[in-house]
Amino acid sequence: MPAGLYRALLTVAGAVAAIILAIAISSVAIIAAGASPGAAFTAFLNFGETERAVVNSITTMLNRAVPLFIAGLAVAVGFRMNLFNIGVEGQYRIAAICAAFVGSLFTAPSWIQIPVIILVAAVVGGLYALIPAVMKVTRGVNEVIATIMLNYIAINLAAYLVRGPFTGKRAEGLLTTTTPTLPESAWFPNLNWLFTMFGLPAPRGGGLWGFLIVAVLLGIGLWVLLERTRFGFDVKASGLNSSAALASGVNPKTMVISAMVLSGAIAGLIGLPEILGDKHSFGSNFTPGLGFLGIAVALLGRNKPGGIAIAALLFGFLDRAQGPLQFASVPPSVIMIMQGTIVLLVVIANEITSRIALRREERRAAQQLGRNTPVEVAA
Repeated sequence: MPAGLYRALLTVAGAVAAIILAIAISSVAIIAAGASPGAAFTAFLNFGETERAVVNSITTMLNRAVPLFIAGLAVAVGFRMNLFNIGVEGQYRIAAICAAFVGSLFTAPSWIQIPVIILVAAVVGGLYALIPAVMKVTRGVNEVIATIMLNYIAINLAAYLVRGPFTGKRAEGLLTTTTPTLPESAWFPNLNWLFTMFGLPAPRGGGLWGFLIVAVLLGIGLWVLLERTRFGFDVKASGLNSSAALASGVNPKTMVISAMVLSGAIAGLIGLPEILGDKHSFGSNFTPGLGFLGIAVALLGRNKPGGIAIAALLFGFLDRAQGPLQFASVPPSVIMIMQGTIVLLVVIANEITSRIALRREERRAAQQLGRNTPVEVAA
């Protein structure tokens, strides 16, 4: 069997085994909570009784997966460089509020206004990620410590801005504060036509976020950049061995800055699906935790855009089940248990399968070497 096919089958088998074990462990947690595992897993598969309910469930799952996919891509860029960018959480918060505020200051045709908002978010996220990158290459500050501290600064700075300089007019009866509402020219068109073209009803609310298309293009573009360009090779080489990369003409410090800025720029886009497709502003109740979940998604997807997409869909599928779980009298915390267990077991499975594949290659190389070694014949 070819080595590539063997490794792929081994990876899939490890992931399947990890998910089965995660289901078993989650079943124990469900029983401990006084609920029925059968009822819980039935609720996971319950997308509704009517066409509209099914469409709404699928839309909820996809809308949840879009920002998680972008977050996973942002984290994966850092991982490729052997950098742990925990600062994605703060980078997307500060980028989201700046982009929402700038977008509310002017009105222009959609083909101008939406790209400007996206550009502002990417630039702010990239610049905020530049801070720990410069600290690392100039003073040797560990990026984990720097990004954790910068997360707190960004989260609290965003909270101050939304209640202070960037606050908009509060709608009557609402307790939350937001930035000024974006003009309709900044609203990203939804993808409800994907359902109506098959004769299905359109989902309720903001519908299927059109930013899904941007996320898909971003994933394809990042795959090409990291897998098919000199930049991607330099990033990987610098992450594996900075000394060897330097000897081959690659400046590891430049690559650290480039990778962190790219990671931050992608992180800056995480909040835009919600802002442009649903809320049309940044509020004090803006969805938190997407950056931290992006770490789990990247690990589960093995830092590959395709794997990250599958992991994001899995997390979106689990999050969508919160409503059905409550109706089945199952604590929603079961979802967090399943997510954490799946990620932990998949990481362990990846390590085990990698070692098995490595040992197979070593035995294969030893056998090949033995066949090619001439045998001495006694005189």
